Amino acid sequence: MGESRHGQVRCYRTGKELAILPFRIYNQHMPSRERSFRLEAVVLRHSDWGEADRLLWLFTREQGKVRAVAKGVRKPRSRKAGHLEPLTRVGLLLARGREIPIVTQAETIEAYTPLRENLKLWEYACHIIELLDRFTYEEGENRLLYRLLADTLGRLATDADSELVVHYYEMRLLDLLGYRPQLFHCAHCGKDVLPEDQYFSAEMGGVLCPACGRGVKDARPITMAALKYLRHFQRSSFGEAKRAKIPLTVMREIESLMEYYLTYLLERGLNSMAFIRRMRRENGQGSQGVGE
Repeated sequence: MGESRHGQVRCYRTGKELAILPFRIYNQHMPSRERSFRLEAVVLRHSDWGEADRLLWLFTREQGKVRAVAKGVRKPRSRKAGHLEPLTRVGLLLARGREIPIVTQAETIEAYTPLRENLKLWEYACHIIELLDRFTYEEGENRLLYRLLADTLGRLATDADSELVVHYYEMRLLDLLGYRPQLFHCAHCGKDVLPEDQYFSAEMGGVLCPACGRGVKDARPITMAALKYLRHFQRSSFGEAKRAKIPLTVMREIESLMEYYLTYLLERGLNSMAFIRRMRRENGQGSQGVGE
């Protein structure tokens, strides 16, 4: 090469002048991300991966729903295994892999121990996790959803009225996901709902007045008592909502209605609700609540 002139060099072999690209331009597309990063997460579920690893599904504070690989956690001497069980809130250090990040460090923030010691609470916790897992994809940060999840697991581990905790969570989850049901006006004609029994349509996304509801296929009756408590959940903080004393028959109606609406939105049944009903039958509870 010859001497540089105005950012160019002459090639002795070809006689052509070649431009010199500044280093910053040549290097501008090289990755600059750090090789490792920290997240706070709740472990949703996991499955075996290879001979000794696990694939984890996490809902994180910083990145929403993500997958990660925990290498060697199925080995008897693994120090990370106990921190990466479902229904654990954990602080993680992850290394970037070719496709999926790899867990290099894990430390439990909250184990929610009461949920593991009480089968009824565990069932409801699994329901909470299943709903979030089914409704969400790997689509980025959602701190409101993460806070709702962490708060609800904490409430379930400490609050006496577990069913109220779960149904409040369902209503807040629907709000944050954009599926807020219409409970104050008829979803068909738009008229204000009067203080009388109504109908509820999953397809139309809310309450129907008696005149409209009778003509809508698959619309379900809803008593004014159940509607009153659903409205209360929808517009109240948890501190306000938990003061409600809901009769068992009304709680069962709310449970059935919420399952109907959630199943419609997800286009499939909920495994957790089927398990809850089966456990009630086996325990001879019939219609008695899991939380009682």
